[in-house]
Amino acid sequence: MLKKSVLMPFKTGSHNHDQCIDLALAEAESACRRQGLRFTRLRRRVLELVWSRHIPMKAYDILDELRRDGRGAAPPTVYRALDFLLDAGLVHRIESLNAYVGCGGPGKPHIGQFLICRQCNAVAEIDAPAIAQALTQDAKGLGFRADTQTVEIKGLCSECSVSA
Repeated sequence: MLKKSVLMPFKTGSHNHDQCIDLALAEAESACRRQGLRFTRLRRRVLELVWSRHIPMKAYDILDELRRDGRGAAPPTVYRALDFLLDAGLVHRIESLNAYVGCGGPGKPHIGQFLICRQCNAVAEIDAPAIAQALTQDAKGLGFRADTQTVEIKGLCSECSVSA
């Protein structure tokens, strides 16, 4: 059995979403403080919007929400905020969807693997170091040096698989 940890489970009916967002923002503030990074109001709001749903958010969806807030945001502003959050380890980019999700383990070194529901788009994040190591070793065996690693697995979450 592979050693793994669930960093962000699928949202369930008993999920306290307000508490989830509050915890994510508190962890982000703490991580930024430890790293000596500025967690500005805009960066905080973008992170809050990413955590506002448990499905990946596209940059233009975030931009629309910021404009609804009355902020005169432009696409480069959103992308800079997202780049900051990525570099700080507070969000992940779901490559196949060109969208972003909150990191379930901010401040904890990990290479997350993502389970993406193809029906409702919910995302869960797990950390299985053996998978990351196996991929890195196989790449090295081919003379390839990986810079980044994103594993995305699509299927059905437990709620969608019951209704399917």
